[in-house]
Amino acid sequence: MSEIKLPEYLESVVYPGRGIIIGQSADSNSIIIAYFIMGRSENSRNRVFEKTADGIKTKAYDESKLKDPSLVIYTPIRKYKNNIIVTNGDQTDTVYDFLSVGKSFGDALRTRTFEPDPPILTPRISGIITISDSGAFNYRLSILKSDGGSEKHTLRYFYEYETPEIGKGHFIHTYKHNADVPPPFEGEPKKVDISVSIDEFFESIWDSLSSDFKVSLYVAYINITTGEIREKIINKNI
Repeated sequence: MSEIKLPEYLESVVYPGRGIIIGQSADSNSIIIAYFIMGRSENSRNRVFEKTADGIKTKAYDESKLKDPSLVIYTPIRKYKNNIIVTNGDQTDTVYDFLSVGKSFGDALRTRTFEPDPPILTPRISGIITISDSGAFNYRLSILKSDGGSEKHTLRYFYEYETPEIGKGHFIHTYKHNADVPPPFEGEPKKVDISVSIDEFFESIWDSLSSDFKVSLYVAYINITTGEIREKIINKNI
């Protein structure tokens, strides 16, 4: 598994697209979640994150400029009982619905494919955190992507982290780098350092994302003992 320095990595990739980070803070006290979106088209950049009762949703910054909402308006983060779901699309709701009838994260994602946006065929990236009554937690990540650019064949990858590492997390994103048709993320999720401070971690991500493409960032630190949630959101459009 490759370990990276997150700021340097984000700067070098230029356009990672959308990204998920899940892990544990360096003081071992907090579960962390980070989710960011970027955009190259006007429709993709015309978005903000807005808080919901149990997570966040995307919404148009300027409703008059919203074109096709199908791939840009969704609920990235949603809670179901002791699970927190985070994804880059409407598969959040698929996972939620499957959990609600006793099925699993994997069951849900095996019914989905990459996004229908040829020629890019953007991968669907997803994560889930499961927290026990004692505060112990584990997490899983997934990526669904086209097999070699085929619109008919989907590759489904799942990664399970049963024993989180203190001060570390795992980062997965949609695109390998910037290009006219950006290639999909390759390999296992990247291991990254997670700082004690939510402010420091938040700023290290936002400041490293390309100013030309970054749109919104959400970071949450969930205290393992008390359940208290500290959150930060930034929207370039506000």
